[in-house]
Amino acid sequence: MELKILTEFFDEYLKISEIEDVSVNGLQVECQEDVEKICFAVDACAETFKLAKEENADMLFVHHGMIWNGIKSVTGITYKRLKFLIENEISLYAAHLPLDMHDEVGNNIRFLKIFGINESIEEFGTYHGIKIGYTGRFEKEKNLSDFVSEIERQLNTKCKILKFGKNKIKSVGVVSGGAASLIDEAIENVDCFVTGEPSHQVYHSAKEGKINVIFAGHYATETLGVKAMAKLIGKKFNIETKFIDCPTGL
Repeated sequence: MELKILTEFFDEYLKISEIEDVSVNGLQVECQEDVEKICFAVDACAETFKLAKEENADMLFVHHGMIWNGIKSVTGITYKRLKFLIENEISLYAAHLPLDMHDEVGNNIRFLKIFGINESIEEFGTYHGIKIGYTGRFEKEKNLSDFVSEIERQLNTKCKILKFGKNKIKSVGVVSGGAASLIDEAIENVDCFVTGEPSHQVYHSAKEGKINVIFAGHYATETLGVKAMAKLIGKKFNIETKFIDCPTGL
């Protein structure tokens, strides 16, 4: 499969050019013209690069890329990472916000689908003027403790919980990664807010707003989009794909 065809599909399907982001989304490192195997991972780092090489991948698709706000210099870690990719002919493609907010393979919509939150799905979580998350409702009320247990089992994570709301929840808002700053919007809209990283400043807002907050891990909540993309691309292009799991515990 031609690299050009793959990147054009990624660009169009994920609406790369339409979404402003601090990440330089799209093809960040261009190597081989022909791609026989693509690896998918959350982070662009030495560990995932080495594992992609071991998998004989020609391309690596990540959520957190190498280039943010442009490149100011090619030294230190940036130089070593770039050198490794070029020497091993591994192209690198990154999709940050476009993969968070996508309505089919995005981290947030996938979270709702995986946990059976299928009713009244709406866009949620305003970040720089755009909605990057989703809200939805369970068909029947669910015990908060049961929901947390399901998240920990399905995402292989350990949650931190601010239990200031109802024991039985119906509506859930989710924004993967580090989105604790959206707590005020969550208080106005849902019984339970799910994001990745905990934040000290959220504690009192959640307590006073009487809302449950689940911090399910930045890494864990952002594996869903790349896994969905791996499945989609493998099926659509009949190409070998592989998810590389490099958890940070954060």
